[in-house]
Amino acid sequence: MTKNLTIGSPAALILSFTIPLLIGNLFQQFYNMADALIVGRTISYNALAAVGCTGSIVFFILGFVFGFTQGTSIITAQRFGAGDEARVKQSFAANIVLAGGLTVIMTLVGGFLARPMLLLLRTPPEILEDAAGYLSIIFWGIAAAVLFNLCSNIMRAVGDSRTPLIFLVIACLVNIALDFAFILLFGLGVRGAAYATVFAQVIAGVSCLPVIRAKMPVLRIRAADLRVSRAECIAHLKVALPMGFQMSIIAIGVIAMQFALNGLGVAAVAAVTAAQKIDMVATMPLNSFGATMATYTAQNYGAGKIARIRKGMIQCFIMSGSFSVVMGIVFVFTGRALSSIFITGNPEAIDLSYRYLVLNGAFYIVLALLFICRNSLQGLGNALVPTIAGVMELVMRMLGAVLLSASLGFLGICLASPLAWIGAAVPMAIAVTLAVKKLHRGGGG
Repeated sequence: MTKNLTIGSPAALILSFTIPLLIGNLFQQFYNMADALIVGRTISYNALAAVGCTGSIVFFILGFVFGFTQGTSIITAQRFGAGDEARVKQSFAANIVLAGGLTVIMTLVGGFLARPMLLLLRTPPEILEDAAGYLSIIFWGIAAAVLFNLCSNIMRAVGDSRTPLIFLVIACLVNIALDFAFILLFGLGVRGAAYATVFAQVIAGVSCLPVIRAKMPVLRIRAADLRVSRAECIAHLKVALPMGFQMSIIAIGVIAMQFALNGLGVAAVAAVTAAQKIDMVATMPLNSFGATMATYTAQNYGAGKIARIRKGMIQCFIMSGSFSVVMGIVFVFTGRALSSIFITGNPEAIDLSYRYLVLNGAFYIVLALLFICRNSLQGLGNALVPTIAGVMELVMRMLGAVLLSASLGFLGICLASPLAWIGAAVPMAIAVTLAVKKLHRGGGG
């Protein structure tokens, strides 16, 4: 079930690896979207806003988790590309040990600080209690998210993007069923949606373990292997920590936008909640192409095939960039109809959501470039430049959200993300071009 990305047509390999990853990511978003959709339809408009206003904080905590586990798996992918099976096993053991420590820390941080963070963001009083209840449950169940991200990233590192998809589909269906059960049958309200999410993540994560054990010999380790050396941990942390912090830096910008957005009222919060759920689905192909490039680049870097990396990046951008243009056009014609799926009985919120979608969709091609460059650099083991670019993204998003919203109102919120993408994509594109050229001159094939 493993797959070597160092041999064969780059475009064909990238596309075949991306398709299962894309379907999996789409189901991941549908499963996240289910909470907002079902809550908005079965409880109330305020309940939708309560779930939506937690998104930036969830991104802040879980973004670090995803970046960290992706970073540790980069080392695994490089060793797999080099054909070093013994060191692949060592890397997997380090992944497990470090993920365990991460779980303890993030559970305590998120669990105890959920409500204070919402208060800091000026969450409207009428939705504060529901938002705090939802967020606390998500964070006390963070072990499930860590487990599934660990398993998913480690399987992708050895070329398997299909197995995580299977369990995501199952988890998505379970999440939807449990949303209805907990909300409608048991009357748990917004908290019921949070419980459904955590239980679905548990199913997805636990289901991966026997498959890894049975189908992937290169990842088959013993309990004794978990006595990981300090040097091994440090080697993984050098990549994982910057990638985790990079995601959190980006999330701080999203939190700043949520802070500014909360000051514009519940209608604006609900509008952006709906638009961002649609936006997440629309950008999943771009994100999936980028994630593919992390594994593709890492394996080819481990194999010393630098020319293949450059060729793969160009071909990937052609595919991803073409899709981004199409989606930007689609929003112009369908944005209002899509927003009305989440928002009922509030034309003002639908109009605001439409404006957000159109303005963001116009800059998706920049986002496509950003994902490819960021993940390619990370695949090369370069975590510094993406972190610096993440700071640029933070600054630009804060300028848009805080300063522009003060003078332009909701338009400033709409421009925040495009400005952030531009601020991060420019230095990243320059850095990855220089890095590949340097490696090629150094003798890479």
